Amino acid sequence: MEEAFERAYCFELADKLEAERDLTDEELASVLLCDYPGFDEYLAEKARAVREKYYGKSVYLRGLVEISNICKNNCYYCGIRRDNANAERYRLSEEQILDCCDAGYDLGFRTFVLQGGEDPYYTDELIVSIVSAIKDKHPDCAVTLSLGEFEKESYQKFFDAGADRYLLRHETADKEHYEMLHPAEMSFDHRMQCLRDLKDIGYQVGCGMMVGSPYQTAAHLVKDLRFLKEFKPEMVGIGPFIPHHDTQFADCEAGTVDMTIRLLSIIRLLLPDVLLPATTALGTIDPRGREKGILAGANVVMPNLSPSDVRGKYLLYDNKICTGDEAAECIRCMAMRISSVGYETVVARGDHVSFSME
Repeated sequence: MEEAFERAYCFELADKLEAERDLTDEELASVLLCDYPGFDEYLAEKARAVREKYYGKSVYLRGLVEISNICKNNCYYCGIRRDNANAERYRLSEEQILDCCDAGYDLGFRTFVLQGGEDPYYTDELIVSIVSAIKDKHPDCAVTLSLGEFEKESYQKFFDAGADRYLLRHETADKEHYEMLHPAEMSFDHRMQCLRDLKDIGYQVGCGMMVGSPYQTAAHLVKDLRFLKEFKPEMVGIGPFIPHHDTQFADCEAGTVDMTIRLLSIIRLLLPDVLLPATTALGTIDPRGREKGILAGANVVMPNLSPSDVRGKYLLYDNKICTGDEAAECIRCMAMRISSVGYETVVARGDHVSFSME
């Protein structure tokens, strides 16, 4: 009888989350830890219904350009960290980046995501030049930057040049946990200040966390969810932690598909209008991971527009998929995969929407 009561309680919490778009921290922990059969599908059904109220059946494609795998930071979990002498380094010139965007435009992309390590080569002036050039050539496109931490003045320059969105994962909302994953020269408080600065300036802001990262507990994930609910980002990028062999966490277990999928559904219900990617990491640990993500409430995928000869070098974690359907040239392949689960890919800008469901 007690088990039946606990099972009913979990499902009631899913109903409450859908209705109220929030739960107490204790209730969120119960949802995260629920292990009753059928619960994830029940949660996913609710998440799908909510995302369709806002975005219909559309899954937005973003053209990803990984501009450099050189990084001044030494994050303990990352394959392109500064001290990894085995990483085969590269950086793209402004001309190469613009060529990638031109090729993406011809393929139909209307959003470009420039992502890279924190590479000092890309000064404020160079980033402004790149963003301005993309917007001059393709004024109907959105430009998203994911280039790490800067001071507010730099973010303002990029915004003034035409950058529309900025993605900066917070990685964990718990300061002590953050310090377990990063060296002492990196600051949890500065990371959070960067996110606040980006929102103050007027960017559409994306943040997010690793699922199953070393030392992570359910309490940490509850903190992440509470942070997301209060910060209200326009986009949330989450993916399973996957170890890299040249880091101190090489022997740690990877995050799971199941918990990542559950968190996608929870985030969709907490933030109904959020842009929510089904990430490459999810596709790396499960061949149908991205399809499962779409069915759990995700509505963005990011095919790779980077030059083919560098796609295999941007290795944040082991076994990253870098050829095949995730390559931008294979839009048709991606469209077929998304269609197989009842959704359709669109290459429009796919801006964040915000309106009441009442």
